[in-house]
Amino acid sequence: MNPSPPRGRGAAFNPDNRYAAWQREAADDGWWNDGEEMAAPLTTELIVDTAKSVISYNESPDIPYDRSINPYRGCEHGCSYCFARPSHAYLGLSPGLDFETKLAYKADAAERLRAELAKPRYVCQPVALGINTDAWQPVERSLRVTRGILEVLAECRHPVTIVTKSALILRDLDLLAEMAREHLVHVAISVTTLDAALARRMEPRAPSCQRRLLVIRELADAGVPVTVLAAPLIPALTDHEMEAIFQAAAAAGATSAGYILLRLPHELKVLFRDWLAHHYPGRAAHVYSLLRQMHGGKEYDSAFGRRQRGAGPLAEIIAQRCRVALRRCGLDAPSLVLDCGKFRRPAATNGAPAQGMLF
Repeated sequence: MNPSPPRGRGAAFNPDNRYAAWQREAADDGWWNDGEEMAAPLTTELIVDTAKSVISYNESPDIPYDRSINPYRGCEHGCSYCFARPSHAYLGLSPGLDFETKLAYKADAAERLRAELAKPRYVCQPVALGINTDAWQPVERSLRVTRGILEVLAECRHPVTIVTKSALILRDLDLLAEMAREHLVHVAISVTTLDAALARRMEPRAPSCQRRLLVIRELADAGVPVTVLAAPLIPALTDHEMEAIFQAAAAAGATSAGYILLRLPHELKVLFRDWLAHHYPGRAAHVYSLLRQMHGGKEYDSAFGRRQRGAGPLAEIIAQRCRVALRRCGLDAPSLVLDCGKFRRPAATNGAPAQGMLF
């Protein structure tokens, strides 16, 4: 087992990413002495992401959108279960501590977005914001990358769906409330657990569960439609809380809800197993046994249609529990349809009018 995670971090180590030409193996040679030396605290390093575009497109049948914007790569929340951790391998970095401490950000995201929306061939459809990693990172308070993106979307009357667990989203309530009045925005707040002690270990730098419920309340009071996501649902650790999470969210003003089963792609299998061994060693075998029951004997099945829900009797029991809880809590409202008809193509970034405005 690796050393305990550094204070305020979710991962304990930096596994080599799957694209590396070599792999390392840790070994204890007796040199390190905890009583005499202490590791320096880990700080966050920012890297400018020079991507040529900010809108990414997908054809996944599992998700209700075909495009997304991710202002940041990496996430300071440090959630031990984050399915996005393996994506750091594309930057040549580790999905472990690197994912939490080395953040890439799109400094010119607003300008890039404006240019993409101004293209004559662009067809408006709802865009998902902050899907891979949270768009409201702690550094967003000063960088304001996500704020700039929202300003462009609001100006163009472009519909957007949001998933976050950050209370910093309330900073942008002025834009969100304005867009909500035009049926242009929908927000999903993820709540993994209502157990504060578990949350501190599992999501060391994320807002508390009670703070997230307050965020739901403030968004709802401002007229912004809110969904709660019990995500990820971890068997033998958090799955028993699904009904309680839905009930608390309904009381806070959410109008719909859902869940996503724990996903363990690539290097995350090793990272999450290590986290369980540190914090809940007595439950580790049970967690993985239940996951295998829902993934055909494997710890994770990446196939469309099964990766987020699983399959088999146990997965169906969870799905049935969800359906009953949604009806009981009044969270079974039909999916919100955002308005794409109000889209206004922006002026080109060079100051010239967009092509469509000439006719």
